[in-house]
Amino acid sequence: MGNACSDGCFGMLGSKKVSQLRACKQDLKKFIDGKNCHPIMVRLAWHDSGTYDQRIKNFPERGGANGAIRFAGEMNFGANAGLDKAKGFLDEFAKKYPEISWADLIQLASAVAIECAGGPAIDMKYGRVAVTSDSECVKSGSREGFSGNAGLPDAKPPFGCGAPTAAQHLRNVFTKKMGFTDQEIVALSGAHTIGRAFKERSGACPFGYGEQGASKYTKSDCLARKDGQKGVGMVGGAAWTKNWLTFDNSYFKDYKLASEDENLLWFPTDEALHTDPEFKKYFDIYAKDQDAFFKDYAKAHKKLSELGAKFEPEQGIKI
Repeated sequence: MGNACSDGCFGMLGSKKVSQLRACKQDLKKFIDGKNCHPIMVRLAWHDSGTYDQRIKNFPERGGANGAIRFAGEMNFGANAGLDKAKGFLDEFAKKYPEISWADLIQLASAVAIECAGGPAIDMKYGRVAVTSDSECVKSGSREGFSGNAGLPDAKPPFGCGAPTAAQHLRNVFTKKMGFTDQEIVALSGAHTIGRAFKERSGACPFGYGEQGASKYTKSDCLARKDGQKGVGMVGGAAWTKNWLTFDNSYFKDYKLASEDENLLWFPTDEALHTDPEFKKYFDIYAKDQDAFFKDYAKAHKKLSELGAKFEPEQGIKI
């Protein structure tokens, strides 16, 4: 596809977009660090990209990173419960930086969140075209085999795609539908290190909103940030790791703790990554080598952020 554009290659309009992307990135760093909203920014971007179906060729019918998550046609899926809050966080950025499409803004915020939490810098490119109305959201008929959960993986059986095992379910969603390899599936799953679940959203865990609903690791006085400072953003829910605002390899390294501690999450789809022979190869590597995890994660995140996207210019924009 060639090298992505930089400032001088597509005129004054492109240069303005690059300038706004750079300024927005700095503003997002301050905002995300102050709000401690890293997990929900990653989730918003993943769920926007996660509608992608490689079996469908045309844009925007194929889904993917096109900003459709901001419309009711996507937001109203049960799997997307709570993401209206993340969209609300970005509304002011969209107003301040009108040259940045919603599709780019959502993916930029996700990459910034990973980096702010101590994770790798993602070699992102921009210029994604955003859909402009609810009518351009992926239709239910385009979610063949995955319609019940917005085309995203289920945490527990019975799996919407009909898979008999968690490992097969992950491959149905990530490989058959989206085009990821086993290695990329495992690497992407490592982002659970900064993830949380809430009873009121997914129903997949017993911990919910607020101090009373929190696990012992998600209360207001917990120290979860990489820098050890106070602040957890929204209180409550349960996480996969103790330090769930720190992006590292603890999802892999400390899996035994997660599987044994009732205050931490560990679902059948997590267990599959450690028990399926092909998944386990990569799981074990990432448990021992954080650098290897970061390298592979950055590549997989970049791929996820471009699924189904239409770029203008076609080769994208680097900042």
